[in-house]
Amino acid sequence: MRVSLFVTCLTDNFYPRAGRAVVEVLEHLGCEVRFPEAQTCCGQPVFNSGAHAEARDMAERMVRVFDGDDHVVTPSGSCCAMIHDYYDELLGERGRPFVERTREFVDFLVNVLEVDLRALGCRWPGTATYHYSCHLRGLGMTNEAITLLEQIEGLEVRDLEKSDQCCGFGGTFAVKFPEVSGSMVRDKIDCVRRTGAATLVSNDGGCTLNIEGACARDGMDVRIVHIAEVIAEGLGLMEPPAS
Repeated sequence: MRVSLFVTCLTDNFYPRAGRAVVEVLEHLGCEVRFPEAQTCCGQPVFNSGAHAEARDMAERMVRVFDGDDHVVTPSGSCCAMIHDYYDELLGERGRPFVERTREFVDFLVNVLEVDLRALGCRWPGTATYHYSCHLRGLGMTNEAITLLEQIEGLEVRDLEKSDQCCGFGGTFAVKFPEVSGSMVRDKIDCVRRTGAATLVSNDGGCTLNIEGACARDGMDVRIVHIAEVIAEGLGLMEPPAS
């Protein structure tokens, strides 16, 4: 199965290790992974700012750049949701094949590859809680990530209070309404703190960036990691980062 990686802007600039982990896991599962170097932004920031003509140009570029492979996989729920929620509006029927081929990483593992991490011998000792990104709702995703995490031997998954509550990032929302955004993310990290978990797992770069910044400002010692990194480490494909 041929798969293209849509790494996204935030992953590329802030969390490249998550992008590498996605590739390591997909190749381990037998996928042939391609990385189109001409890829750029999916257009979400400009679309959210009302510049729909510019967003349409970026969407058309995405369709051209990722033409030809069986699936396009991305580690970002928000960018995937942008494609699924708004490319029909921007491109009409000519964008439909690309939309249907594009999947968020966890969704792809669970609903396309039907992965069983327990059968693969995935082991990652520790305690973790999971942040459910708002954009995953738009993709019809619910407990797929928890399903994967619970298949990992040695990992204790702890429930997160208000797990369906937004972290306050919301792309341009955090810039337009910083006081409201700040209050929301402080509430989120309080919920994380109460779990007592050493690790917070996420599958969205924007949420991760926002929560990580709030934790740093608060002096909160928690590792925030993409679920692809947990799986890659658990399968022995990547070494955990030096502490």
